[in-house]
Amino acid sequence: MVSQKNIWRSAFFAVFSALLATGAMAHHGWAWTTGKNIRLTGLIEEARLGNPHGVLKVNVNDEMWTVEVGQPWRNERAGLKDADFAKGTEMTFFGEPSANIEDRRLKVERLELRGKMYELYPRRNRRWKAC
Repeated sequence: MVSQKNIWRSAFFAVFSALLATGAMAHHGWAWTTGKNIRLTGLIEEARLGNPHGVLKVNVNDEMWTVEVGQPWRNERAGLKDADFAKGTEMTFFGEPSANIEDRRLKVERLELRGKMYELYPRRNRRWKAC
């Protein structure tokens, strides 16, 4: 026989798990972006690469931006190596900014490094606006 306590415990964990999954999907999808694209050029100050995706701190005209690049497999498929994201490297990023511009956060679709374009999301073809 199942106790009342076990039923409540199971219900709590089911609801808690669903809330966590929803938050993860919102963060790791594109829902938090504007749906419009910009171009951003700056110097890498810090790189944290790995799963679920790489995160760079990039100095853009003396403003610090958080720039999300691909998962390790996506960066590698595009032809990038971890060493490409070294501190002091200048890159141009193309992607969708946060719907809240105060976040100064960008999800990258493609990037340019030393004159070469790297497609992280090759199926996303957008027009770019400079920022």
